[in-house]
Amino acid sequence: MIWPNLTPLGPALPFLYAGIILVVTWALARTVNRLIRSVMSESMPHVAASGSRFASVLIWVVGIVLAVQEIGVSTDILLLVVGLAGVAAVIACREALENAGAKYFSDVYIPFKIGDAVRVGEHEGKVIEINPMTTLLLTEKDQLVSIPNRMFMGQVVVNTTPQAWKEVAIPISVTSGINLAEFESEVRKSLSKLRSRLDPRFPPLLSGRARNPLTSDLTLTLFIRQPGDRDIVTTEANRRVSLVLEKLQRPKRSTRNGRAEPAT
Repeated sequence: MIWPNLTPLGPALPFLYAGIILVVTWALARTVNRLIRSVMSESMPHVAASGSRFASVLIWVVGIVLAVQEIGVSTDILLLVVGLAGVAAVIACREALENAGAKYFSDVYIPFKIGDAVRVGEHEGKVIEINPMTTLLLTEKDQLVSIPNRMFMGQVVVNTTPQAWKEVAIPISVTSGINLAEFESEVRKSLSKLRSRLDPRFPPLLSGRARNPLTSDLTLTLFIRQPGDRDIVTTEANRRVSLVLEKLQRPKRSTRNGRAEPAT
């Protein structure tokens, strides 16, 4: 790497360059994060958030390796150890990763939830639990059937719940810095333009799925009027939720009367 001539700084130069690399990495990670969210604004917010996080982690790994290399420490052994550890972890946890990955995609793309009656392969029953590894069904004979989540990605799944087509579930990840009451209010207000395609008997429902110090996982449930409206409502609702998230994540500035408002 070619740097400007800063000979007077002497031994401190490698550490200065490493610091510059980390600052650039931080800026690049933030830029790519926003770019991915913008490009994926019409996809599931949950998918967009996960994609942006993965890209940020990847950028930080590359930046840290370059910074360490600039200091003069060899990264060959470090990269080899990380690579071997990653391969070993994938092989050891292959089935668990398959089930966890299938659970993630089933949350997003397979239209069933706890309480629905479903049929997959030779098994049929009411869904009573969905965990990272398995989905539990309660059969008509009061038998508990534990089905690995990967089966839902490799076999036809039939939701036998009456009028299950009316319900559209959209998973959402909200960062801890966003006020959930304000987020719900903004989402309801934004979805008012979809009123003609939604069943007036059932207003949009925002419910919590999981929460940790960094994010809150929510589910937005909508009830459509016609089966043909499903794709249109899903796409438009995803877009509107993404716009609300982007709006609430902007830094706020104070007005003259002391009240805060989103920065322009």
